[in-house]
Amino acid sequence: MGAWAEFLRHEHITDPADLGGVRRSLWAVELPTTNYVHPSLPDDVLFGDESSYPACQDEARRLRAGGAERIEVRGAALLPGAASGWTANPVTATATTARDGLVWVLFGPSDVVAWIAADGAAPPAAVLPLVRHL
Repeated sequence: MGAWAEFLRHEHITDPADLGGVRRSLWAVELPTTNYVHPSLPDDVLFGDESSYPACQDEARRLRAGGAERIEVRGAALLPGAASGWTANPVTATATTARDGLVWVLFGPSDVVAWIAADGAAPPAAVLPLVRHL
């Protein structure tokens, strides 16, 4: 859900009618589980609009210059608690436990294993109200 939210936020898609023209591939990636650093920025910068990008980029450069190979941060695209997901037992339903979406950044080449999860897919309309739009 977070990847779709990031896409919708950056493409400024807010209308469900616009989803019909979206066709993207989406991958599931097995990420390393350790050695992540966390940005030291206030929430209004981390979850800001495009005007906060330079501060976020400066912080990423600072972390990388300090030797960081990976960053973990709460995602800016999803509203707080909106990464609850869905259950599928026995039917698809919204999960009840709110959780924040996370974003992981890996600097440089990485030998990660990935699987294509969707090819030529569009995000579900149910994601639109969960996006922190720009």
